[in-house]
Amino acid sequence: MESVGSLVGSPWIYAVVALSVLLDVFLPVLPSGVLVITAATAAAASTAAYVPDILVLTLCAATASVLGDLVAYRLAWRGGPRLDRALARSRRLRGAQERLGAALARGGGGLVVLARFAPAGRSVVSLGAGAARHRARDFLPWSALAGLTWAGYSVALGYFGGQWLGATWLAAAVSVGALLAAGAGAGYLMRKPHPAKAG
Repeated sequence: MESVGSLVGSPWIYAVVALSVLLDVFLPVLPSGVLVITAATAAAASTAAYVPDILVLTLCAATASVLGDLVAYRLAWRGGPRLDRALARSRRLRGAQERLGAALARGGGGLVVLARFAPAGRSVVSLGAGAARHRARDFLPWSALAGLTWAGYSVALGYFGGQWLGATWLAAAVSVGALLAAGAGAGYLMRKPHPAKAG
């Protein structure tokens, strides 16, 4: 944790976090959430003068999340027949497109926020929104809320875990466990049948 703690005080941690969060929309296996939590846990060992770094970390992760969503959305929007065929073969993407379309039509995009926590959910929703050509003004505000909610939750887990358990790997592991539990819950809710279909 000491080595990570020294990195938190330098601008490089923000660049690494931003790159990881930006790319995990295409490579969901990237441990961006773990990285954000570990950085926040290490920052918890700093003095009060370093608390603004937590705010910068949150904004950095949230901004990178929205930019990644936007890139995936635009790629899927512009995608061509080959991408359209690939998306059409994915039952998960088709289902997400239907649910997302219904949610945006009702003026609510809670699914976008929920998907940000689910494993690969962000990828499915961003690509699905672009492929279905939903309007950016309907999708992006929800993407921004999703990115800020996820970043705030992840940073809070790491920071307060570090405050309560000390800036140790145990604190980071407990915080990561809480993030994974939220992801599992979000994944379950996304797979849950729509009430109309359940009937």
